[in-house]
Amino acid sequence: MDKMPKWADAFLVPLFSLVLAAVLSAIVIVAIGEDPIAAFKLMVDGALMRSSGWGYTLYYATNFMFTGLAVSVAFHARLFNIGGEGQAMLGGLGVAIACLYVPWPHWTLALLGSATLAAAFGAAWAFIPAYLQAKRGSHIVITTIMFNYIAFSLLGYALVNVLRPPGAMDPATEKFAAATHLPTFQDMFSTAATPLFRGAPANVTFFVALAACVLVYFLIWRTRLGYEIRHFGQSPTAANYAGTNGVRIIMITMLISGGLAGMMALNTTQGEAERLILNSTENAGFIGIAVALMGRNHPFGVLLAALLFGFLYQGGAELALWTKIPRDLITVIQAFVILFTGALDNMVRMPLEKFFLMLRKSSGSKDKEAV
Repeated sequence: MDKMPKWADAFLVPLFSLVLAAVLSAIVIVAIGEDPIAAFKLMVDGALMRSSGWGYTLYYATNFMFTGLAVSVAFHARLFNIGGEGQAMLGGLGVAIACLYVPWPHWTLALLGSATLAAAFGAAWAFIPAYLQAKRGSHIVITTIMFNYIAFSLLGYALVNVLRPPGAMDPATEKFAAATHLPTFQDMFSTAATPLFRGAPANVTFFVALAACVLVYFLIWRTRLGYEIRHFGQSPTAANYAGTNGVRIIMITMLISGGLAGMMALNTTQGEAERLILNSTENAGFIGIAVALMGRNHPFGVLLAALLFGFLYQGGAELALWTKIPRDLITVIQAFVILFTGALDNMVRMPLEKFFLMLRKSSGSKDKEAV
């Protein structure tokens, strides 16, 4: 029998972890001489109360959905993919190649082509760590995090020596052709009478990320491959005994994970910058780890956690602009969230389990008295 209901594990544990992280963050804000209540109101106003704020919140959330899904898919096979940052960088290289060297007639075809190459480049960058794990026993955490730095160096070389336009100084490609530019929320939802999302970078990639959440759900819980991934993650020995090829599962899972991380570049490279720049990922690959942990590795949970972290990112920008609170505080909040949802998960879980066990015993004793 479960120690507590599934809904409590899915919602109450992350909620209490978030509350604890918020309390500690408030203490930090007080320590630097600011009002935590006023800071929270400013974050809400800047991130949620204006359409432009929503545009930035959803833009960041789009990045975190892709990287959170990448981590969660791998985690179902008990593979800890920390290489989302590097895979997203190489995904950006795929987007740049698709947008610079193919004369697309319309943005819809450009989006399809760049999505294909972004996923392919991200998956290719996950292939070697997956092979080393499956065939050589090299730990996936070590290899994927090392490949992040290799990806950064490789991307820097490509931008400086191969893709940089003649005469340009910054390590970036030229602007993509207008036919590849993705519609922003401002283009999609504004009218002459009601301008919305002015200046915000949110674009049609947000809906691609939502579709990815749906597809990952059906993959993991409605397909044979998804069952094999979960089975292998729960017990590799039992899965191998049942006929599941462990090498195949590791390779396929990491390729899917890397492909999802690579597709984040659709948002940052094609949707926002409309060119490939060196630091376009902005640590979204690492934040995806916190998003997956907070979302309990479920696509719907990843969506909610991505929205939360999008709010934190945009709200943090508002704090840095209008108060003395540095934007680095958002990194502190993220660290608290990771701490309570990961390393100190039992600190939240065990009191809840005891509470529901007490409720179950109380309900059982009442039933006996009624009999």
